[in-house]
Amino acid sequence: MFGAAHYAAMAVFAVACWGFGRALLARIGAPGRRDAALEAAMAAAAGLGLYVCAFQAIAIAGLFGRGAVVGTVALGLLAAVLQWPAWRRERGPRLPSEPFGFVEKLALLAFVLTALPALVEPLAPPAAFDELMYHLPYAREVAQSGRLGVHEWLRYPWFPYNYNLIHAGALAVGDDVLPHLLSALAGWLSVAMVYRLGAQHASRLTGLVAAAIWLGIGDYESALIDISVALFVLAACTALWWWRESDDPARGPRWLALAAFFLGVAAGSKYQALTVLPLVAVFVVRRERRLKVWALALVCFLVPCIYWYARNAVMTGDPFNPIGARLFGFTNWNAADYKNQFDDVRAHAAWPNGFLWGVLFVPFALAWKRSPAVRAAAVFSLYSLGVWALTSRYPRYLAASVPLIALVSVVGWQALLARLAEGLRRALPAWNARGLLDRAGRWLGVLLLLVGVGGSFYMTRRSVAAIATTPAERAAFLDAHVPGYAVMNYLREHATGRVYQIALSEATYYGPAPVWGDAIGPWRYADFIVLPPAEFARKLRGLGFEAIAVGASAAPMLAAQPGFLDHFALMYEKAGAKAYRILPAKND
Repeated sequence: MFGAAHYAAMAVFAVACWGFGRALLARIGAPGRRDAALEAAMAAAAGLGLYVCAFQAIAIAGLFGRGAVVGTVALGLLAAVLQWPAWRRERGPRLPSEPFGFVEKLALLAFVLTALPALVEPLAPPAAFDELMYHLPYAREVAQSGRLGVHEWLRYPWFPYNYNLIHAGALAVGDDVLPHLLSALAGWLSVAMVYRLGAQHASRLTGLVAAAIWLGIGDYESALIDISVALFVLAACTALWWWRESDDPARGPRWLALAAFFLGVAAGSKYQALTVLPLVAVFVVRRERRLKVWALALVCFLVPCIYWYARNAVMTGDPFNPIGARLFGFTNWNAADYKNQFDDVRAHAAWPNGFLWGVLFVPFALAWKRSPAVRAAAVFSLYSLGVWALTSRYPRYLAASVPLIALVSVVGWQALLARLAEGLRRALPAWNARGLLDRAGRWLGVLLLLVGVGGSFYMTRRSVAAIATTPAERAAFLDAHVPGYAVMNYLREHATGRVYQIALSEATYYGPAPVWGDAIGPWRYADFIVLPPAEFARKLRGLGFEAIAVGASAAPMLAAQPGFLDHFALMYEKAGAKAYRILPAKND
């Protein structure tokens, strides 16, 4: 019932998104190449973008809350009801499709095995580092205050938070598991789009395998925003292709405007989405140079994201705060913070997922020669990989481009396997080559599928075990997966004054709101914990702090300082983490 209730809430919101998005797409018209499933996913993605804009406008006005969320969702449902008859007529009768072959059946089963754990993962309580450090805390502040704000106690107070407003809507009407489902909604929409794009421009097998790869790489167990940014970038690329294929002088610019809108939603959710813009600009300028069309596209791009960049520019002088600090000047970060952040990113650098390396072989594929869409996707993939390699090499920063990279990679792997098979056929005796290779391929496919069954069963079972339907189960899960949860939760329930945390950033969401302290920023540890205990306590008291929360990694170091317990009294301790009350000065 717990899972059914959450998926039902997600389904209601998905229908509302489709209602708004379908109304928008009906104004634009149909793409040249019809695909009902792809158009439905694009409509839902457009609706998600419209909800981002609606929630942003409502929060800017200071009116965000349960009533506003329920009201806008109800309007989306009404739009869906009104759009349904026309959509049914336009969709027409379903045409018979070719039956699945043996290899396609294996790919379909692999997709199902990948999907099973992804369906269960979102139902666990929030436990991922970044979602607890700033994604969910920001969303909660919007849900509780009813307005957008700059919260300097968070590590990234100036980031663009478009998709976090969807999470805020979830927190306004439900629990903190619902944001996972609405993040997963973006993932499922992009998976559907990858499948349909693959089937349309390459083959059904290509689409199935690419969808399974993207589904397996995506993060479905948290309220991070990477798969949502990937959805909007993929939707923008799809709209751009529909624009390229359109010969209608009135409808074509509308597809371009829609693509710009999707990119604006993405850029208002994560700075990394901005790296796509130079390639898109080159793609567009080769075909469209009319200023009025570019002006329309620019307006559609700015509507979803201009608030964040204009606010940052006006209030800090850096529209990309804090990433643009070296160019525009430092504000809440200093030069050391900036260096530490980028050093941390470089420390987590890694190669792309192995399934994505097939992109190197795509020039050998027939689809490369026959399909302009595959060539365009390959250029996009190589560009994205190049920019990523030159800037961060941090795997999560590549996520926005992974859906198309996965699609292109499958085309490349297919080309490589075809060439290897052809070489083996030439090397083996002619009378036995084809039959032997076919049998070997079938047995290898079955073997890999059996391995996949075991892996899927293990991951699904682990995900089911993480579901917490009672307060006791939730507390036990969080104690096991969130370092310092018990201490932060204790202070949330008992502290009456300000709290400073040390080495517990990953538990920010479960602590008092607000809770100060971080490795970087104006409340950096380096400005506090290096002080002698007496001066440390005096500084905290002067800033109005009542207590400190200390992670297990830092607690022994602090407690070992001479005189520490003369100024701090232990309030609570669990699993090595500790909460201390700041004692009054002895002369008070």
